[in-house]
Amino acid sequence: MISTFYNDFDLELFGRGEAKKLKDRTPFEQDRDRIIYSPAFRRLQNKTQVFLSGEYDFYRTRLTHSIEVSQIGRSICNHLNRTTDELGDDFTIDQNLVESICLAHDIGHPSFGHAGEAVLNKLMKKHKAGGFEGNAQNLRILVDIFYRKGSEWSGMKPTRAFLDGMLKYKTLFSDSKKQKNHFVYDSQEEILDFVSGDFRFRDEFPIEKERNFFKSIECQIMDWADDIAYSIHDVSDGIQAGFITIKSIRKWQQDKTTDYTGRDDQLLDELCDAMINDDYSRYLARLIGIFIHGTRLVRRETFLSSATNRYRFGIERDRQMDDICTLLKQMAIALVFHTPQVHQLEYKGEQILKRLFKVFSKRYVEREHSHFTLLPDHYAKAIDRADEPMKYRIICDYLSGMTDGFVVRTYKRLFDPDFGSIIDLV
Repeated sequence: MISTFYNDFDLELFGRGEAKKLKDRTPFEQDRDRIIYSPAFRRLQNKTQVFLSGEYDFYRTRLTHSIEVSQIGRSICNHLNRTTDELGDDFTIDQNLVESICLAHDIGHPSFGHAGEAVLNKLMKKHKAGGFEGNAQNLRILVDIFYRKGSEWSGMKPTRAFLDGMLKYKTLFSDSKKQKNHFVYDSQEEILDFVSGDFRFRDEFPIEKERNFFKSIECQIMDWADDIAYSIHDVSDGIQAGFITIKSIRKWQQDKTTDYTGRDDQLLDELCDAMINDDYSRYLARLIGIFIHGTRLVRRETFLSSATNRYRFGIERDRQMDDICTLLKQMAIALVFHTPQVHQLEYKGEQILKRLFKVFSKRYVEREHSHFTLLPDHYAKAIDRADEPMKYRIICDYLSGMTDGFVVRTYKRLFDPDFGSIIDLV
């Protein structure tokens, strides 16, 4: 049974694709279940979160990160439903909806983390094909390429509430000033128009930053759960990998010029003590609970608040929790992400994707070496039918969907003279 928090506006389905047969599951449960059983979701198990996937088994991948975000999202949802006077009985935020949004929030991100995302964006801009952005690719998967029949793709026909929950950013690529990230593809304007009903986000929020900041309550929960997960877990993985040590923390503590929380020294001292006592996992896990309980429901007046409770209510983060989260993120960036080891892996990933994109583009767009079959037949047929910008988009779909391991094996088959036995073909 669907909570009375949601109405017909929230449940309307978007786009072509497989219709929902309600039976014993709500539309939100079906959205969640379709995500869990999709190939795109499974492929996250071999996509980089911080460290190259497969390097060590205990580091987080995009899949384990997405599962952790969904658990935190459900916990925030539970906390709000149980502790807020304005929610209760059958008027609650739907946990299945929040979970599906959290599970799918990285489903379009490519191999090699943000470095892979950046290089694909540069390549797509170079060919005037509309850029690449991980969050925009999330929408493309859900709406356009979730299911395949032969050489044709279709979407999963998501509900408006689910689709809106995935919209972290509401600015079109052509309207984006920097066109670096935080945009959706121009072809997705119809998604923005569908989500906003009789209104247009661009008209209501002419300023790009304000437009991207405007989110449904479920999107706000996902965004906060994502911040919590990667601020805590990037630090945890960094400690296990040996990048974050007591010595490196002390040096960063001494060199940094910003006091993010007003009590940075105390918090970093506590983390160092937990590391000395080999108790940092429990210390960091406890912070997750504190962050969750630092979330509260607020009422708000927006141009969509009369159409849906998703915009009549929002969440507010406790400022102290937000500051601690920022402190941990900045430490992870300095001590893990900005190290030669990680940058070398990112550089390697960039070069691999750049070279594969060039080879596939020359073969299937520029028609060089046309006697070679380099892509699966269904991709080749789809490219043949498409106009030039879409040809590049389909190549980008293929590359962004590849796992780290598959990208490396493909690269080796094409360029490594020592790679090519029958075993290597699997």
